[in-house]
Amino acid sequence: MTEDSFRLTPLDIRTLQFRRTMRGYDPTAVEEFRGQVASEMETLLREKAVSDEQVRNFRDQLKSFREREKALSEALVVAEQLRQEAEEHANRQAEMTIREARADAASIMNDARQAEQAVRRDVESIRRQLASYLASFRVLLERNLAEVEAVEARERSEGHPREAREMPETAPRRPIRPSEGQPPVARQVDRQSVRRGSE
Repeated sequence: MTEDSFRLTPLDIRTLQFRRTMRGYDPTAVEEFRGQVASEMETLLREKAVSDEQVRNFRDQLKSFREREKALSEALVVAEQLRQEAEEHANRQAEMTIREARADAASIMNDARQAEQAVRRDVESIRRQLASYLASFRVLLERNLAEVEAVEARERSEGHPREAREMPETAPRRPIRPSEGQPPVARQVDRQSVRRGSE
C-alpha cells in the first residue's frame, strides 16, 4: 500500500469498531492501546507538520540563497566587465596623452630649432653687414688719409701754409659719411664709432 492510498488519522483509530468474537482480545487493553496509538500518531503528525513547515522554510531560504548567489554572480560578471572596460579606457587615455605629449614635444623642439636657425641667420647677416661696413669705412679712412697726406705734402713742397690748409681741387667738397649707403646696423656702428672718436 502506498502512502496516498492509506490514510489513517487519530480519529479513525479512536472511532474504529472491531467485531467481537468469543476468543478475542481484552476490550479494555485494546481500547488503551488504541488511545496510545492515536496519541502517538497525533504527536507524529504535529511533528511532521512542523518538519514540513521547516522544510518549506528551508526550501524558500535555499531558493532565496540561490537567487542571491545568481545575482551576486551576475554582479561579479558585470563588475569584472566594468573593470576591464575602465582599465582599457584608462590605457587608451594614457596612450593618447603620451602621443599628444610626444607630438607637443616634437612641435616645441621643431619651433626651437627653427628659432635657433633664424637667430643664427640674423647673427650671420649682422656679421656680414658689419664686415661690409668696416671694409667700406676702412676704404673711406684710407682715402681721407691719402688726401690729408697729399695736402701736407703740398704744404711742404710749396711753402704756402694758408693755401695748403685749403682743400685741393681733387678733394670732394662734402666728405662722404661712412653711414651713407650702409645698412641700419652699420649706421648704428658708425654712430658708435663717431661717439667713441669724439670722446
